[in-house]
Amino acid sequence: MLKVEELRQRRQSIFYGWWIVGAGIGIQVLLTGLMMQAFGVYVSVLQADFGWSKTALSAAFSMQRVESGILGPIQGWMLTRFGPRKVMRVGILMFGVGFLLFSRIDSLVEFYVVFLIMAVGASLGGFMAVITALVNWFDRKRSTAMGIAYTGLSIGGLIVPLVAYSLDTVGWRTTAVISGVLVLSLGLPLTQVVRTRPEDYGEYPDGIDPASRPARRVASSDGAADAPEPQFTAREALRTRAFWFISLGHGFAVLMVSAIMVHLVVNLNEELGYSLQTAALVVALMTGLQTVGQVAGGFLGDRMNKQAILTVTMLGHGIAIIVLAFATNVAMVLFFAIVHGIAWGVRGPILHSYRAECFGRESFAQVLGFSSMIVMFGMMSGPLVAGFLADRTGDYQLGFTILGVIALLGSLFFAFATKPTPPGEAEDERVAVTGGIPARF
Repeated sequence: MLKVEELRQRRQSIFYGWWIVGAGIGIQVLLTGLMMQAFGVYVSVLQADFGWSKTALSAAFSMQRVESGILGPIQGWMLTRFGPRKVMRVGILMFGVGFLLFSRIDSLVEFYVVFLIMAVGASLGGFMAVITALVNWFDRKRSTAMGIAYTGLSIGGLIVPLVAYSLDTVGWRTTAVISGVLVLSLGLPLTQVVRTRPEDYGEYPDGIDPASRPARRVASSDGAADAPEPQFTAREALRTRAFWFISLGHGFAVLMVSAIMVHLVVNLNEELGYSLQTAALVVALMTGLQTVGQVAGGFLGDRMNKQAILTVTMLGHGIAIIVLAFATNVAMVLFFAIVHGIAWGVRGPILHSYRAECFGRESFAQVLGFSSMIVMFGMMSGPLVAGFLADRTGDYQLGFTILGVIALLGSLFFAFATKPTPPGEAEDERVAVTGGIPARF
C-alpha cells in the first residue's frame, strides 16, 4: 500500500491524481473493449450459434442498464461509505469471473444470469467509481482529467476488431476465457492505484494548496466569474430543475448510444452487406474519433460554457443517426461514424464535469447514483426499440430514425439545464422573501 510519504514524493514530479486517471483508462479499456463495445459482435455470433432473436439478445443489454439504474443509489452510498477502490475491486472480480462462466453457457436463461453477474461487476468496477475519484482529486482541471480518463472507453472500442478476429479464429467460448483472464490479471492491480480523496494523503485537488490558489473561476454563459463550488446534498439536488434536466438529457443521449452499441455491427453486416471485420473497423473508426472528442471535450470544458457544448453534441448525435438510418453508401456511413464519434466523445466528460459543477463533490456519487435511475430507462429502451422494430419491419431504418429525432429533442433538456442556486444562497433568498421566516419544502 502506498504511504503518505510516497505520495508526497510523487507530488514533486507528477500529481497523484494523474496516476488515477491512468488507472481509470486501463480499467475502462478492459470493461468496454472486451464486452460493452464488443457486444454487437457477440450478438452476431450468438445469433448464428443458438438462433436467438435480436430482441432476445437486446434484452440482455437492456437488463444491464436496469441493474445499473437500480444499483445506482446503492452504489453511490457504497462509494461514499467505502471509497472507490474497494468497490471497484469487487466489481472487477465479478466481471472477470463472469467471463469464465460465460464461456460455459448453453441456454438463453444461462446467458441472462451470467450477463447479469458481468453487468453488476462492470457497474461496480466501472466509470461511476472512476469519475467519483476524479471529481475529488481535480477541480480546475476536472474536465481535462475526465476527458483523458474517458479515452479508455474509446480505446476499448479500438480492440473490437481483435475481439472479432478472436471470435472468427478460436470461437466465442475461448475468447470469453481469454477475456476473463485478462480482466483478473490486469484489472485487479489497476484498482490498487485508485484513492478516494487527496486530503486523506496530505494532498489537495489539482495538487494546489487552497491557501495559495487564487479564487476559483467558473465558466458561465456570461463569461468567467469568481464563485466557490456549491455543495448540495443528494436530497437538495433532487429538488432542483438542473438535476432532472441533466438526467433526462443524459437518458436521451444514451438511449441512442446504447442502440448503436448493440445494433450497429448487425446493421452494417446484414443490411448494408459489409463483412464482420469491416463492420468492426467502422466501430474502431467511430471510437477512435471518440477519443479525439474526449480529449478535446476535456480541454474545452475547462474553458467554455459546458451547457452550450452539451446542447450542440446532442444535435450532432441526432443528425448522425438519422443519416445512418438512410445510409446507402460508404460516405454516409463514414459521416455517421465521424459525427457520432466526436459528439459522443465531447459529451461524456463535460456531462459529468457539469454535474459536479452544479452540485459539488461531497455528495457527487449519490447524486450520480440517483441520476442513473433515470438514465437507465434510456439505456434500456434504445436497444429494445431498435431491435423490436428491426424484427417487425425487416430493417433498422424506422427505429434509427425515431431514435435520431428523440436525440434532437433531448438537446432541449441541456439547453434549459441552468445551474441551480446553491443551498445557502437559496435559503437566504427564501428568508428575505418571507420576512425572516425560513420557507420550508
